[in-house]
Amino acid sequence: MSVMLPGAADLDAYWRNLRDGVDAVGEVPPGRWDAAYYRPGTASGPAVADRVYARRGGFVDALAEVEVTRFGIMPHSVAGTEPDQLIALHVASAALDDAGGRDRLPDPGRVGVVLGRGGYLTPGLVRLDQRVRTAGQLVHTLGELLPDLTPGQLDRVRAAFTERLGPDSPEAAIGLVPNLAASRIANRLDLRGPAYTVDAACASSLVAVDQAVGELAIGRCDLMLAGGVHHCHDITLWSVFSQLRALSPSQRIRPFHRDADGILIGEGTGVVVLKRLADAERDGDRVYAVIRGTGVAGDGRAAGLVNPDPGGQARAVRQAWRAAGLDPAEPGSLGLLEAHGTATPAGDGAELATLADVFGPGDEDAVVGSVKSMIGHTMPAAGVAGLVKAALAVHHGTLLPTLHCDDPHPALARTRFRTLEKAADWETGPGQPVRRAAVNAFGFGGINAHVVLEEAPGARAPRATAAARPALAVAEPERVLLLAAGSPARLAALLDADDATVRAAGLAASLPHPDAGPARLGVV
Repeated sequence: MSVMLPGAADLDAYWRNLRDGVDAVGEVPPGRWDAAYYRPGTASGPAVADRVYARRGGFVDALAEVEVTRFGIMPHSVAGTEPDQLIALHVASAALDDAGGRDRLPDPGRVGVVLGRGGYLTPGLVRLDQRVRTAGQLVHTLGELLPDLTPGQLDRVRAAFTERLGPDSPEAAIGLVPNLAASRIANRLDLRGPAYTVDAACASSLVAVDQAVGELAIGRCDLMLAGGVHHCHDITLWSVFSQLRALSPSQRIRPFHRDADGILIGEGTGVVVLKRLADAERDGDRVYAVIRGTGVAGDGRAAGLVNPDPGGQARAVRQAWRAAGLDPAEPGSLGLLEAHGTATPAGDGAELATLADVFGPGDEDAVVGSVKSMIGHTMPAAGVAGLVKAALAVHHGTLLPTLHCDDPHPALARTRFRTLEKAADWETGPGQPVRRAAVNAFGFGGINAHVVLEEAPGARAPRATAAARPALAVAEPERVLLLAAGSPARLAALLDADDATVRAAGLAASLPHPDAGPARLGVV
């Protein structure tokens, strides 16, 4: 796996931020859009297209450094290229490195790429549109308003305007095709299986994972790169969410908080490397987690295109759990749910209704969270940001926090879920023998996706029994002091005795044995 997300240039940094509860949301950097568009306090007034009332979000500006020549891309072509294509290539390559490197790839004809990506106004596309359309509109309007301007003067205006857009190149034109984000990866890494993008709004990257799982299941591919990419902070996108009143007036994204008031826009890219489990075990791969099931479903006819529907969400969730052969309502069925958690009142309310319906009420035996509280809403990449978070939680045996939820939404009490303020060990036992997580991604327009994943078989070595304990041998005899007690406090009290008493206790214990006690110490 690999990511480039706010505050995290790579997977290790992302894990540290998740574990430590780092808030990577900040103010819009200079150059993303003109500060003149920001008008604080306009959230309650009439919506105005060229005014936004928030300026905080998740950004990767200082982290987005890509060594393009490594991939055979000449530096002179970079200026006209969509940034998300280069970032996606960089992250995909890093994910393959994390999976053991390109030398471990199967036949290139059986390796594919599916990315979730929206058709937004990305930087290269905006420049192209300005060069083709805006320059003409500018000159035409000036000619009407100032009829004394000569054709030569108007031509100079056009030339001066387009010069500020940077050099013209074919790279800028091909940015018009969203699929180039996946195609460039396949081209530069010589992957010859299917390579394409999907647009399912905020569910895009989980739908991409579902598509990739299907490619593996039918046997067309032996390895798939799947994920999502979103690097668009164009003022037009901000304007849309400002007019919808979906941006947070408080400029803090608070999933599942009683007073959650909207999203903050984030950006980023994440890619996971998927193989059939049997192939991964045969090849000796390190497995972060196993996808047990995926589900994708639509809302159908709902109150409106932008109104989330618990019915469609529930269908996607149940579909994934059926595919996994599991009952989501069974006690202990999961330990962590990485929710869509947008922090909009309508979105959080609908999702909590879905959780109550599908997973049922209970005794808070599972944790719910949303990484959006740390990085903002990364739109088409939101699902893979959550999937990587959940896989890391399973892999490290750690339940992860959600920020800004000190006063939970009242509907949370009707579910079996709780939120965490700080990371905690993910304990297992008879009620939850396997670390299992799930991920939601619900998109605008009523497209919903869900993934169920759990720890790999054998991820934790089974506890040895007294009758089947592995034998240990050393080349030379070593003096080993073995101590055990019923609790850490009792063990500490035992250690407070004089040395002769401690050594005698160690000899008497004759560890290991079944009744030794859970608090144990070995000194070599």
